[in-house]
Amino acid sequence: MTTYTLKSALLGGLVAATSLMASTALAQDYQWTFQTSAQAGDNFFPIEEAWADRVNELSDGRIEITVVPVGTVVAHNETLDAVGAGILQGHITDPSYFSGKDPAFAMLGNLVGAWSAPEQMFDYMENGGGKELFNELVNPYGLQFLGASATGVEAFLSTKPIHGVDDLKGIKMRAPEGMVQEVFAAAGASPVNLPGSEVYTALEKGVIDAADYTVFSTNHAQGMHEFAKYPLYPGFHSMPVIEVSLNKDIYDGLPEDLQTILNESVSVFARDMITQLDEQNEAAVAEAQADPEITVIDWSDEERAKFRGIAKSQWANWAERSEMAGKAYESVTAYLTEKGLLAE
Repeated sequence: MTTYTLKSALLGGLVAATSLMASTALAQDYQWTFQTSAQAGDNFFPIEEAWADRVNELSDGRIEITVVPVGTVVAHNETLDAVGAGILQGHITDPSYFSGKDPAFAMLGNLVGAWSAPEQMFDYMENGGGKELFNELVNPYGLQFLGASATGVEAFLSTKPIHGVDDLKGIKMRAPEGMVQEVFAAAGASPVNLPGSEVYTALEKGVIDAADYTVFSTNHAQGMHEFAKYPLYPGFHSMPVIEVSLNKDIYDGLPEDLQTILNESVSVFARDMITQLDEQNEAAVAEAQADPEITVIDWSDEERAKFRGIAKSQWANWAERSEMAGKAYESVTAYLTEKGLLAE
């Protein structure tokens, strides 16, 4: 072999080795876009961004996640398909948006009346089979469920004192379509369709007596208690799940240590969100309680269980609408019964 040929061979080998090292390095760098259902100005959007920063730190920079607000890439109810197709790499959202694809998304996304505290839902997801069931639901769409958070149990706005289920009878209330309306109707209330933007005016003008809207701190900041002087807190009815999922092909191709980081980081994120929003709620509740014209009502465990029993009858109706909805019904009711939260 001539000197020229030898040098060429050595150079070629060096180039090949360098290319292999470069491709290996690139294979360990992941840049993803997650779309959230939150607006940029929402109080929990910065908490979601902090989760992305934490993943970057825990992975020593190998994973970089950009969280973008609702509607940035696709509509709020299109992220399931977008993540499955790889248009987005992940989403942070309310699964109920996809109940048109399968009613099980509503069952697992916001099971009305099921949870009285976030920790109950977290325990179900982590130890009661919820995470496995959620993956059984989303895997066929090309997603891997990493975990769930929540904004907390929503407060309930009311212009009249409602101390228990019996007081709901005849109450004109704003509620979203679907399971929420069906449950409240079964409890004796008269639900109506209203967009969230019209709740304030409807309460002011007496069009409605009460409303299922959002968390206490947001209600208070928007001045809802100027008219709804009998807020119920903690709420008894609604605690939407915030789903964090990644494209399944991407997840399956990750090293095990990065899979672990992602799964564990979502668990920390969930509790961070609850802690921070609880602090905001507590401050707002204290301010409301200091106002002699506002009465904050907290339902007893007995009344919460009574409402949950009414809700269960509607869950059973939804359970018949798909195979996965039936599985969700069996799974959640078994957990609630085992924990003494639902009568057998």
